[in-house]
Amino acid sequence: MTDSAFAFGLGVGTHNSKGEWLEVFFPQPLLAPSAGIINAAATCNSAQALSKEQLQQLHAALVEAGEESQAQLAAQFLQSEQPAVAVLLREDAAPGNVPEGYLKLHLLSHRLVEPHGTSLDGLFGILPNVAWTSEGAIDIGELPVRQLAARLRGNVLEVSCVDKFPKMTNYVVPTGVRIAHTARVRLGAHLGEGTTIMHEGFVNFNAGTAGPGMIEGRISAGVMVGAGSDLGGGCSTMGTLSGGGNIIISVGKECLIGANAGIGIPLGDRCTVEAGLFVTSGTKVTMLDAEGMPVETARARDLASKSDLLFRRNSTTGAVECLTNRSAIELNEELHAHN
Repeated sequence: MTDSAFAFGLGVGTHNSKGEWLEVFFPQPLLAPSAGIINAAATCNSAQALSKEQLQQLHAALVEAGEESQAQLAAQFLQSEQPAVAVLLREDAAPGNVPEGYLKLHLLSHRLVEPHGTSLDGLFGILPNVAWTSEGAIDIGELPVRQLAARLRGNVLEVSCVDKFPKMTNYVVPTGVRIAHTARVRLGAHLGEGTTIMHEGFVNFNAGTAGPGMIEGRISAGVMVGAGSDLGGGCSTMGTLSGGGNIIISVGKECLIGANAGIGIPLGDRCTVEAGLFVTSGTKVTMLDAEGMPVETARARDLASKSDLLFRRNSTTGAVECLTNRSAIELNEELHAHN
């Protein structure tokens, strides 16, 4: 029996009336679990809920293996009527069911892996579209019955959103972050220590920040923002789900993307994109020398991942220009304090 595995999670979740998984909460996901956990969970089926007998056996095996934290979690699950599941990922393969998909999203939001650090191939096809409500996750087809039942009790069933992905903070609240509007950060976001997400900021799954950073714009799926960078209000990063194709867009350290600006190329460190300017891979850019004189014209893709660049639009000619950015962006320490 193998003594290594990619990840493990003991979770509790929600079924619809057909016994199908809608979502799973993993309080203590593990990367590279111990041999004791691997052996204890070897017979568990990640697609099926654990019976009480199976959960008791898992609990006993975890106790015997000396895995106190996971054993305590299993003991807590024994007191619940909600379906529980044990997911053991022996390798980092594409998720094959809802519990496996949710475990991988938890690994990202618990900072155990970074964006692009685990395979999420086929995730959209696996996760069901769910009504996220004041009574938890509800199958879309069962929502009208639940709404009526609530009304008959004199209550209103609040539907906060209808989506495949729930908001991150209902599952994970990373240490050292501020999130002004929690509905705008999806489970599977990776937020580094010292990150501030303002009201208009958005972070998709498999995307995030190294921290610290100020985010008032959009971090699309697949995009990672480096330490000390600032995304201005209404700005956008073009991810793999929003027209970026297979190009991995990233933002380096100490960058500034101005308000209502955007990028479709990866930025190196200490780069600035002026407010209102959207730089795509095909944008024609006039390169300027130290005296501000035109030297040559290039496609923005040729400048991908290069550091110390300032992108601006010439107010007279309308041409997009690029010159060396001599002033690194320094975040205000008081503004970004998280203590």
